[in-house]
Amino acid sequence: MGFFNKIKSFLTSSEEENTSDKIEKQKKLNDGLEKTKSSLFEKISKKVVGKSKIDDEDLDDIEEILITSDIGVDTSLKIIESLEKRVQKEKYISSDELTKILKEEIELLLVNSTDIDSDVKFESDIPYVIMVVGVNGVGKTTTIGKLAYKFKKSGFKVVLGAADTFRAAAIDQLTIWADRVGVEIVKQNMGSDPASVAYDTLQSAISKNADVVIIDTAGRLHNKVNLMNELSKVKSVMSKLIPNAPHDVLLVLDASTGQNAIEQAKQFSSVTQVNSLALTKLDGTAKGGVVIGISDQLKIPVRFIGVGEAMEDLQIFNKETFVDTLFNN
Repeated sequence: MGFFNKIKSFLTSSEEENTSDKIEKQKKLNDGLEKTKSSLFEKISKKVVGKSKIDDEDLDDIEEILITSDIGVDTSLKIIESLEKRVQKEKYISSDELTKILKEEIELLLVNSTDIDSDVKFESDIPYVIMVVGVNGVGKTTTIGKLAYKFKKSGFKVVLGAADTFRAAAIDQLTIWADRVGVEIVKQNMGSDPASVAYDTLQSAISKNADVVIIDTAGRLHNKVNLMNELSKVKSVMSKLIPNAPHDVLLVLDASTGQNAIEQAKQFSSVTQVNSLALTKLDGTAKGGVVIGISDQLKIPVRFIGVGEAMEDLQIFNKETFVDTLFNN
């Protein structure tokens, strides 16, 4: 298997897992989505349970539940319009059939982690470069640490780059994670040029035959011009060493912020090209519906979801598993 195919296999949840690992992973997902299930899909179930026919009043109630669950108005209306068409066409839809249709419609709106650009070109002897972006406080550094752990566990050699030189303690926090996971980190002093850190990181990774490079960046979204210039410079410098780097720009969002996460995603997308998303803190919120809204509105793959605090609790996103878990008791 070629190097890129190994990376793609990893990112599309083709990791080899034994049965006990799969059971534990599913339990974590169940527990992590518990609050979202209670606030969203259990409410819908209570509205329609036992009904032999779904009418317009039921659809109005479902629309209200969807909108107030942080899926977002536009995405909720899409779902309801599809439901209305099915109801009009089939006349009689039971509660069980409604659940099945809802699952199908939501899956169609989600962009899976498998939807990776197959036209990414790079040589087999250079590392796969991920640049991680996101505002302070969303769990960016923790996500990088957990992602490094996942890659290392799967047999990849990982190097971290501490290019968030703006925020106090960012470098220290990433260093702690690098030590904890057992991977190399390249860093400079606070206030250093982030592009210089990124360049040094890639140089080190190339010289040591690393497989994966993960670059942390500052999250100063309140100053979009400076952030845009900084990220452009970082990308430009990296491309001098590796022509198509970064291969992936991963935006980390805090799911517990609901609609604010969608707004952040739009803001970051206007500053730099975002290829994939990681949604953190799903385990502590009832706003997990935001995953559906973000995926639908931005058409960017959700690559990872955070469902707990342990290193293993960053899961590769699979839309079928996600939706099944939301609807299962």
